[in-house]
Amino acid sequence: MLDYKFLDNNSKTTFVLFHGTGGSKEDLIPLAKMIDEKANILSFEGDVDEGGMKRFFKRKAPGVFDEEDLVQRTHQLKSTLDDIIEVKNLDKHHLIGLGYSNGANILGSLLYHYESPFTQIFLHHPMVPYQNKTPLNQSGLKVFIGAGKNDPICPTEETFGVAKALRNQEVIVDIHWHESGHQLTQSELDAAKAYYVKNA
Repeated sequence: MLDYKFLDNNSKTTFVLFHGTGGSKEDLIPLAKMIDEKANILSFEGDVDEGGMKRFFKRKAPGVFDEEDLVQRTHQLKSTLDDIIEVKNLDKHHLIGLGYSNGANILGSLLYHYESPFTQIFLHHPMVPYQNKTPLNQSGLKVFIGAGKNDPICPTEETFGVAKALRNQEVIVDIHWHESGHQLTQSELDAAKAYYVKNA
């Protein structure tokens, strides 16, 4: 079972967080608090070790995913999430998914295998998780994508690919671009908060 941290604010809304490569369950908590300081927070920590860096699934090379491992770990993640929702008695109709880089990719992978358990999803610097699969129909789901125009890890064509795959399945996608690279910028964080407030 994935390690996680849960902060209970007695709210009907819960942010579910997935860090980037080399991160931890602590990384994105400040971002979630900035977006909604009153929400509960459920932050997962990846259990794949890549040279001392934690990830949510294996890869064969930078930018080349081990899709078989990704599928397996996506199913494990969904099972763990369902168990926590039940144990913590969380409102499953008010879950907000938020992932950065590797975390955004496994969060996006969920949409290829399950009807989304989230009402909104924030994908920061995602890539297309599968080359020969399409997401399930996720009609009405709202997705915010944060992306850098000069991101060497997630080039612009990856961002457009993620958006196109989701829009083809009736997902409502909003992309925020900034001029920087793979890092999370203040403008991106501000845009994520504005998006959340607008769609609350």
